Amino acid sequence: MSASEATDGTATSKTDAGNFFEDFTVGQVIEHATPRTITEGDRALYGALYPSRFAIASSAEFAAACGLSPAPVEELIAFHVAFGKTVPDISLNAVANLGYAECRFHQPVVPGDTLRTRSEVIGLKQNSNGRTGVVHVRSTATNQRGETALDWCRWVMVHKRDVDAPAPETVVPELAAAVAVDDLVIPAGLDLTSYDFMAAGEPHRLGDYAIGEKIDHLDGVTLTDPEHMMATRLWQNTAKVHFNTDARPDGRRLIYGGHVISMARALSFNGLANAQLIAAINAGSHVAPAFAGDTVHAWSEVLDRAETSAPGVGALRLRLVATRGRDASMTLRGDDGKYAEGVLLDLDYWTLVPV
Repeated sequence: MSASEATDGTATSKTDAGNFFEDFTVGQVIEHATPRTITEGDRALYGALYPSRFAIASSAEFAAACGLSPAPVEELIAFHVAFGKTVPDISLNAVANLGYAECRFHQPVVPGDTLRTRSEVIGLKQNSNGRTGVVHVRSTATNQRGETALDWCRWVMVHKRDVDAPAPETVVPELAAAVAVDDLVIPAGLDLTSYDFMAAGEPHRLGDYAIGEKIDHLDGVTLTDPEHMMATRLWQNTAKVHFNTDARPDGRRLIYGGHVISMARALSFNGLANAQLIAAINAGSHVAPAFAGDTVHAWSEVLDRAETSAPGVGALRLRLVATRGRDASMTLRGDDGKYAEGVLLDLDYWTLVPV
């Protein structure tokens, strides 16, 4: 008897093919498996994968001088780990992850913290082709004390198992265009009044950035399959399109969208070195797919700025745009309103900077 046969000869399976579009229902709550403990190894590997140099995540001494001890890891490490937990249940059979909204980082994540994630399905819409649909979920990651570390919404296009399965009632959630400044969570103890600008790498304060200003980050990084696959394994992101060349008709591995986010964020250091902590992601769109061999560049636009109640801490709202190849003109959309050729990522987020 084979391992795939029961004693009566019928087929059985202990493996999980993942959820397809018709498996989701609005209001469904999913507790995701495999809690993950963050280690100093995650910090080191993140730095090996992405050219990130932000001082708080790089230096325990610098972080302590800013009131944060032990030194937190990059916020996007927590995001990737928490996101990865959701993949086997939400996006294992995805065509692509489409976007994010209402993401808040509630407290710094430090080595030794263990994250686990749960999601609620908040929207469903079958696509007109009848072969795929869009699933909206709200996910929450908590630490070992049951405290919320971060939460976010995302929407993902997922294959149907059966194209003849009836379409569900369309529910598209209303999501906030941006997290309000008053709703940003400032890490307890954060104090930037004695901020060391020389150690951080740039002299620019909150008031040095003008609303509407654009910053060309100049540098570029060419994506490779080995680094991308190492990253998705590190974050335990098991989506087929990132590993399996049979998963797409063109036989190409799709670069994980979060990989592009982290690369663009790291590139933004040149011009935004003092944008030390990500407080929230207001919205994000993976505009076009990225593949190995693409060279990613980035530019930013200042959307808003505000002071906070924390000593010496300001909030800077930025649009981070990743492009395939450098666009010195920093053009987001053409005259037709569509994204310009080469735009890979459009990310709207809040960072915390010295006043």
